[in-house]
Amino acid sequence: MTRTKPATKSAWALVAAIIFSAVVFCPAVSRAAAPEDCHALRKHGRTAEARTCYEALSRELDPYLRAEGYWGLEMFSEANNEFRIAVAQSDKNANDRVRWGRLLHERFNNTDAETLFKEALALDPKNAPAYLGLALVSADGFDNQAIEWAGKALELDPRLVEGHELMANLALEDSDTTYAIAEADAALKISPEALDAMAIHASVEILADRSPDAWLDKIRAVNPAYGQGYALVARHLILNRRYEDGVGYYRKAIDADPKLWPARSELGINLMRSGQENEPRKQLEMCYDNGYRNEATVNSLRLLDSYKNFVTFKDHDTILKLQKKEADLLYPYVEAEMKRSIADYEKKYKMKLPGPVQVEVYPDHEDFAVRTLGMPGLGALGVTFGEVVAMDSPSARKPGDFNWASTLRHEMSHVFILTATNHRVPRWFTEGLAVHEETEASPEWGDRMTPDIVVAIRDKKLLPVSELDRGFVRPEYPAQVIVSYYEAGRICDYIQSRWGDDKLLDIVHSFAQLKTTPEAIQENLGMTPEEFDRQFLAWLDKDVGKTVAHFDQWRAGLKELVALDRNKQYDDVLKKGEEVRGMYPDYVFDANAYAFLAEAFLAKGNKQGAVAVLTDYERLGGRSPETLKELASLEEELGDAKEAAATLDRINAIDPVNDEDLHRHLGDLWFAQNNFTGAIREYGAVVASHPQDKASAEFQLARAYFAAGQRDKAEENVLLALEAAPDYRPAQQLLLQLQDDTRK
Repeated sequence: MTRTKPATKSAWALVAAIIFSAVVFCPAVSRAAAPEDCHALRKHGRTAEARTCYEALSRELDPYLRAEGYWGLEMFSEANNEFRIAVAQSDKNANDRVRWGRLLHERFNNTDAETLFKEALALDPKNAPAYLGLALVSADGFDNQAIEWAGKALELDPRLVEGHELMANLALEDSDTTYAIAEADAALKISPEALDAMAIHASVEILADRSPDAWLDKIRAVNPAYGQGYALVARHLILNRRYEDGVGYYRKAIDADPKLWPARSELGINLMRSGQENEPRKQLEMCYDNGYRNEATVNSLRLLDSYKNFVTFKDHDTILKLQKKEADLLYPYVEAEMKRSIADYEKKYKMKLPGPVQVEVYPDHEDFAVRTLGMPGLGALGVTFGEVVAMDSPSARKPGDFNWASTLRHEMSHVFILTATNHRVPRWFTEGLAVHEETEASPEWGDRMTPDIVVAIRDKKLLPVSELDRGFVRPEYPAQVIVSYYEAGRICDYIQSRWGDDKLLDIVHSFAQLKTTPEAIQENLGMTPEEFDRQFLAWLDKDVGKTVAHFDQWRAGLKELVALDRNKQYDDVLKKGEEVRGMYPDYVFDANAYAFLAEAFLAKGNKQGAVAVLTDYERLGGRSPETLKELASLEEELGDAKEAAATLDRINAIDPVNDEDLHRHLGDLWFAQNNFTGAIREYGAVVASHPQDKASAEFQLARAYFAAGQRDKAEENVLLALEAAPDYRPAQQLLLQLQDDTRK
């Protein structure tokens, strides 16, 4: 019998009664309830009837049926044990392994789930649900193989509704709304009650700023308590950086189903991302107390517990959260860069932010990763959620790994652009503009062209501008995310160099008006995206084509240069080094030509030559603190104290945390140049480093305050110096001088 409309409540109650009277009273002549019967009741929101159904399954003799029953009752440990028994008793049954894998996938164990799906395929190579399981596991990590696995599942079973729904979800993650709609429609053609397909349609509508109500009404007609539909919409909003809207839909999800723990956990995590603490803790603790203890939930709760170790600095336009152990040292540097970025972007983007910007700096990279994704493993340096920025502290990584000031500049651009576009900007553009702004702020900031990027350009792997978002969301090769950042940044460089800053701002305004990338390109640059790609690639080739063409030759030359340096053949190093760096000037990473050339120049007594080559290294974004300190030392030896100070100051944008001697020496240089503001900052960093010689550090800071005319602070620090060492003669003399000045 074909049902043409959803069953009424009374009809479903009757179905349930018939099923269970048969199970309980007539076991010899009637079929026991099957898992599919229970799933159907649950799908239609018949919670009580579904529970009765699952309870019946849990009393069956077959361990597989018991497993399904316990799973439906959310008795996950018991279900896991019963699946183990079922597989042991029927070691050739692929379906048992698939269902066990799905349980483990649901309960945060993708490693064992994947193993079970692969075991199922070894038993039954044409098992479509096993391929679907592999796709679900891959999709959790935005692995591009998810599409391949889901495609294989649908090839084997074109009527696999869940496979079409997953394909629609993956397509929408890639911003391919046309394919997402097609796959959602395919699912609905097979099953008019495909709830996730309806949720995909609703997501497409709301992402286009159209009403999703028609599709949400259809979901409620099937199951008024289907919170997962709202949660799916919320997830796509979050992926598109529409955080406030996403939080709203997670609230709708748990209103519909208060026990939808994954949605409640995501609500808590996304409230954390907006800078809140109290409600996130409440939501996450509710999940934890009810047995939902995935890594994201547990790690986020631990991070909330760690906030007692942070200190917060506030003023009218900034909120800065720093870990207590490094707060006093980092505050002057980070706060100054925040203020500079805000002032520059207000002028450049012709706007003001509606409220203060919150920046959180984490000395433990895994804490930062939890703050941003809810679990460890994030490779990024910073991330922006509206007006909240989270980033690594320079102490979170090896000195020289990144430029924290450049990263902060990047993230602050996001704050402005997300605000200006009401979070409607494509990922490629906001990332590209932020990369562009890094080098606009300082020529040596921003990421350089790595060998992976050179290879991608050589192998013609750059994406068309209209498809560039894909490179950030679902990379097809290991380095594609890095390549996409570079490509997006260079696109913005190209637009600015050819049309000017105002054209970049015009594009921002187009995205705020909900224009697509092709529309924004055509409207502002007067050409199709295809023509833009052609002209951009020609421009890029003029800039980096020589490096790309000679990459293999450069690599062989660098290898030869290393051998020459090892054998101390310095004349040959100088000759080969110039050739190698000429082929690839942007290579300022480990074992670079600049370092070998500088060493050779110094070995031959040519300090000026070493300074020249190391200055090029600095200008091109070299970040090794040791190399830059060597340059500063040489500049000072050659009598250029001003450049030496500027070089040491650049290290503060890379690693201001781990070098007390650098701060002390830079303070001396600034003081000698009458830059008392700089000297105060550097001597203050020495004090904040908790030096062994506290008296000397406090005295130097007092001396700088005195020279700057800040006598109250000078007296405060000189007294601290004398508290540490009462007989410290220079401090005694400065105190007497301060007292004499007061009497006058």
